[in-house]
Amino acid sequence: MPEPADARDQRERRFRSLYQEYYRPLQAYAVRRMDAQADVADVVADVFTTAWRRLDDIPSPPDDRLWLYGVARRVIAGKHRGRQRLRNLLTRLEAHHDGSTGPSRETADSLNERLLAALRRLGSAEREALQLVLWEQLSHAEAAEVLGCSANAVAIRVHRAKAKLRDTLGPGPGAGGPAGSGPAGGHAAPACSATYQPNGS
Repeated sequence: MPEPADARDQRERRFRSLYQEYYRPLQAYAVRRMDAQADVADVVADVFTTAWRRLDDIPSPPDDRLWLYGVARRVIAGKHRGRQRLRNLLTRLEAHHDGSTGPSRETADSLNERLLAALRRLGSAEREALQLVLWEQLSHAEAAEVLGCSANAVAIRVHRAKAKLRDTLGPGPGAGGPAGSGPAGGHAAPACSATYQPNGS
């Protein structure tokens, strides 16, 4: 049954009040804990997305601030775990490419920066699929539900993204065609919807 208009308006007013009051404090909280400005923006967005979905669970002031900080702490912890998984992926990719036992710490840090730059050059659909599967550890079916497409589309995007990363990061001539040149095998990946609308948003 649709939510009554007055109840919906009340929810929107409360959410707007939370956003206006706590956006800056939460941004500062994230700035002190994250290295990249883009990560800060993602943290704040994730916190308020969670706040909207769970608005009825947020306690009254002053505990609402603590509740939001608790969400931010969990989001940031997830980001750091994702970054560690990214480093592990980098190590595996580099070792696979050159047959070594793995890069040194100095080399790994340098390659980590290269990998982050390479990720930014991926198409948004490929990058999001790769992050959901490798960083958030979702299955292809779960990632497909988030993206609004088929599990096969996710698999194609992840495969394509990994291939491009290997070609971009390789110290020598890469196998196959030039990096970033179209989908693997020449097949276009099935389209996913541009946005995901969580229940209750």
